[in-house]
Amino acid sequence: MTTGIETDAAGPVTHHGPQDRTSTLALGAIGVVFGDIGTSPLYALKESFIGHHRLAVDAPHLYGVISLIFWTMTLIVTLKYVLIILRADNRGEGGSLALLALIVRSSGDRGWTRGIVLLGIVATALFYGDAIITPAISVLSAVEGLTIVQAGLAPLVVPISIAVLIALFMIQSRGTAKVGMIFGPVMLVYFAVLAVLGMLAILPHPEVLRALSPTYAVTFFTMDPLRAFLALGSVVLAVTGAEALYADMGHFGRKAIAVSWLYMAFPCLLLNYLGQAALLIENPAAIENPFYLLAPDALRLPLVILATMATIIASQAVISGAFSVTQQAIQLGFLPRLKMVHTSATAAGQIYLPLVNWVLLGFVIMLVLGFGTSSNLAAAYGIAVTGTMFITACMLGVLAVTVWKWNRWVAFAVTGVFLVIDGAYLASNLTKIPDGGWFPLLVGAVVFTVLTTWATGRRLMRARLDESAMPVDVFIRSAAGSVGRVPGTAVFLSASPHGIPSALLHNMKHNRVLHERVVILTVTIEGVPLVEAGACPEVVDMGHGFSRVILHYGFMQDIDIPAALTAITIGGGAFRPMETSYFLGRQTLISAARPGMARWREQFFAWMLRNAETAMEFFKLPHNRVVELGSQVEI
Repeated sequence: MTTGIETDAAGPVTHHGPQDRTSTLALGAIGVVFGDIGTSPLYALKESFIGHHRLAVDAPHLYGVISLIFWTMTLIVTLKYVLIILRADNRGEGGSLALLALIVRSSGDRGWTRGIVLLGIVATALFYGDAIITPAISVLSAVEGLTIVQAGLAPLVVPISIAVLIALFMIQSRGTAKVGMIFGPVMLVYFAVLAVLGMLAILPHPEVLRALSPTYAVTFFTMDPLRAFLALGSVVLAVTGAEALYADMGHFGRKAIAVSWLYMAFPCLLLNYLGQAALLIENPAAIENPFYLLAPDALRLPLVILATMATIIASQAVISGAFSVTQQAIQLGFLPRLKMVHTSATAAGQIYLPLVNWVLLGFVIMLVLGFGTSSNLAAAYGIAVTGTMFITACMLGVLAVTVWKWNRWVAFAVTGVFLVIDGAYLASNLTKIPDGGWFPLLVGAVVFTVLTTWATGRRLMRARLDESAMPVDVFIRSAAGSVGRVPGTAVFLSASPHGIPSALLHNMKHNRVLHERVVILTVTIEGVPLVEAGACPEVVDMGHGFSRVILHYGFMQDIDIPAALTAITIGGGAFRPMETSYFLGRQTLISAARPGMARWREQFFAWMLRNAETAMEFFKLPHNRVVELGSQVEI
């Protein structure tokens, strides 16, 4: 099997996204795409004032922070993501890996592409840190509303949060189709409540609308430059989840996401932030939890319930995103095969990865127990988000020049503006490393090590196998008449589209027999989400009953080898499932003193290889028709 970021396969590619009306898709986007950014009013403004660097709760600082929040949402979400980056679709799909595959496929094998690949891997690694923190801080911040309803409920916040999170992760194996049907309506009600609460607070203090002027943000920096810079680390919490706009583009489309943001999410979020500022101008003591204190006493408990539902939806979105990103990483050759369960018979994108699910839950519970409050967690939040945003801006510049063919000066100017903005937020968040910001960096470093170790180990192992591979023509000439042939078809899976796979050599060496029809099969993952089924197979007749078949798949597609082979005719006949045997090579790695990886990385790669999901399961091969032949490989 060959995986990696390859050049585009010949033939058209179809997009699997829904073709419903924009209004229906926009409603779905409200429920899935904007769950994370929609729950940011629970903590963003509060943390800007009582976070790890406190600010005075007065009009100049309130106007300055609200101005920063408004222009951050305008420049980063509206301009950068909605108007520009959403145009960078890889056959309808978005996200760091999809963007990486698009750039590499369009640029070819140039000297600087390795650096772009590393950037894409770093962004993917940081995403997992975000995927761990988002459920913890979102659910904690919502359940903390109970302390506003009744102060005596404070000891129950952590246990209730953990119970909610455990329940959320336990239902993942059942799929999200049924639950997803209510995501949109619930978030629609939630955003409407945000807007209404905000407007009711603004009406007595309409002067707060002046905070939308950028002059107040500038005044904030001139008045108190250091604190304004440090405040950026909390202000950016207002746009956490912006990457979801791009990552979920394949599910809803650019137009639906843009409509949802511009006409629903953005106005409602802005009204709520302005309402919180108006409340704080009147009552600075409300900074303890301005989101819940916007509501009258009688409505605070229902608001806690609604906000908790919204945070569950936000968490669900990031968990599903973790499954999707992991699938892409496996297909593109950055992770070993993992057990993957499809939770829907009709929607290919609905998958469940047990290992990823339970590892995420373990880390999320550790975070809730370790940090205890959303304020403490806010110190850990932001670094992964701003790091990913900064990397996306770098990749946008490369994309603009190499794929969109923009004028270089225009591309550099636009990219430079975003790099300055994203860089400022990233630099501010780096000051939070001692207070908890180390956690997403640690997670990112571990994931980066896993991704690069697997990719490098596969490359080295493939090189070693290629060194010992026998040329096809030599093997066929020597084998065709020297051993007996038995009825049926033998399919030998090969990582390389060249040479003879080790399983075939070992079968000849030990069994001294060949089937009447021998197929050397390679699966190639292209740098596009989908490859049309009719354009997949490449079939080469090599004579004497030998054929080579190359199947092409996109990095978002499931691989089903038996199903693909039924559409192929080789040697004058179709494949008969009960007369076909599949031969797999299973390598045992031996660490050797030769150029490659560090010894500990070689051992780690060997451990991942031993524990990876078998090719039989991953490729959907029939259990009773598979033969595994082992060999030893030095790396």
